[in-house]
Amino acid sequence: MNIATDPMHQFLVTRLFDFRIGGFDLSFTNSAAFMLAGVLGVTGFFLWAFSSPRTVPNRAQSIGEMWYGFVRGIIRDVNGDAGMAFFPLVFTLFSFILAANMIGMIPWFFTSTSHIAVTGALALFTIGLVVVVGLIRNGFGFFRIFVPSGVPAVLLLIVVPIEILSFLSRPISLGMRLFANMLGGHVALKVFAGFVPQLAAGLGATGMVMGGVLVMPLIIGVTALEFLVAFLQAYVFAMLTCVYLNDALHAGHH
Repeated sequence: MNIATDPMHQFLVTRLFDFRIGGFDLSFTNSAAFMLAGVLGVTGFFLWAFSSPRTVPNRAQSIGEMWYGFVRGIIRDVNGDAGMAFFPLVFTLFSFILAANMIGMIPWFFTSTSHIAVTGALALFTIGLVVVVGLIRNGFGFFRIFVPSGVPAVLLLIVVPIEILSFLSRPISLGMRLFANMLGGHVALKVFAGFVPQLAAGLGATGMVMGGVLVMPLIIGVTALEFLVAFLQAYVFAMLTCVYLNDALHAGHH
């Protein structure tokens, strides 16, 4: 298949700088480059937006304040005041994922969150932190999350293994959800975008007109939907992080 129309070619990870130590491949790739671009972009935006804070904010400061307030609202709604200690974590996860998703919407740019290695690492880090914080705050009482209150003792032999499996599946579902949505959306965009040149190659000017009239509105609609998905996936990841942190903060009330 031609690279121009191959929907999977856009996900190819390539080395920009080859670097290996003792058999470990530490090369700097296009995925790492675009993740770094997202981090620098978000950091640069907030440094610029709040470089000269005003009582009456300008447009950049207003966006920054709404961004801050949006994440703060998620934490307060799910975790209450106790969750505000984790604001830097949730804010960083939301901002990083949102930036990576939005950068991937730019033509010929790379979508880092379309790779399970990236989303899986974020998910494992999040769930690992929940376990660590839960053990620090509650000791072995943290494991009460696997024993729902009010369940008859005779049913615990069934319920407890289910709760453990459910907990262990969290990083899988958390990482897979983000990965699958970004991968699927970008594949759909590439496939639809390939219809126009294929029609033009097969039918000439008539195919080009058909592509413009029939396919382009569909491409625009799918693109708008993918922008919405890019935001929603960052929101869902942040929201689920708060939900899972609730186990660490309120293990005794499970």
